[in-house]
Amino acid sequence: MSVIPQQYEGSTKREKVEHMFDSIAPKYDLLNHVLSGGVDKTWRKKLIKLLAEEKPKTILDIATGTADLAIAASTLNPKKIVGVDISQGMLDVGKIKIKEKKLEGLIELKQADSEKLPFSDNCFDAITVAFGVRNFEHLDLGLKEMYRVLKPGGICLILEFSQPQVTPIKQFYQFYSKYILPAAGQLLSKQRSAYDYLPESVKAFPYGDAFIEIFKKSGFVGTKAYPLTFGIASIYQGKK
Repeated sequence: MSVIPQQYEGSTKREKVEHMFDSIAPKYDLLNHVLSGGVDKTWRKKLIKLLAEEKPKTILDIATGTADLAIAASTLNPKKIVGVDISQGMLDVGKIKIKEKKLEGLIELKQADSEKLPFSDNCFDAITVAFGVRNFEHLDLGLKEMYRVLKPGGICLILEFSQPQVTPIKQFYQFYSKYILPAAGQLLSKQRSAYDYLPESVKAFPYGDAFIEIFKKSGFVGTKAYPLTFGIASIYQGKK
């Protein structure tokens, strides 16, 4: 798996990821939108469109970060959305956004580990994750926890970066992630190391068919992958 810069405290990947995201939380939304050219918003809209087909009433958003996806899911008229993340710094930013949008009664944010979810079995109609599963310390355990708390017949939708294979998109993406992304991260957030980690974590992540196989082994059925923007990202769908 990818190496997280040693400057972030902790002995485990989970602890290092927590401290890393705490450090970039204040500028995280700005960086995401600027560095992706705003296309991350389009990807989330695609996931929400897929989610809308299921009409879920209870939604769990894992690795919710600053709650962008949880807020987007509020348009589907669910009864309850719970967002969890290991980074309290990211959650604090998310809580401000939720309050500004007057969604406190609908969206609840909790600090929690994706591999030890504080929920009973079979309690959510839908689970969503955006750009979070590649940061799991143990991917298989995180996916099995999602399966455990999902209701029978429920849907899991995961948005994650992939690696484009089409020329010249592949070459441009490699150049962008190796040189432009870390430099821009340094300029905007003074945290270059966090944006060095991003392309490394994408490289190490088992995308496409490899991820689908792990998804299936965790119990999910009806699995599908939807490549986005020439394969730069993908949405993975599975049901219980």
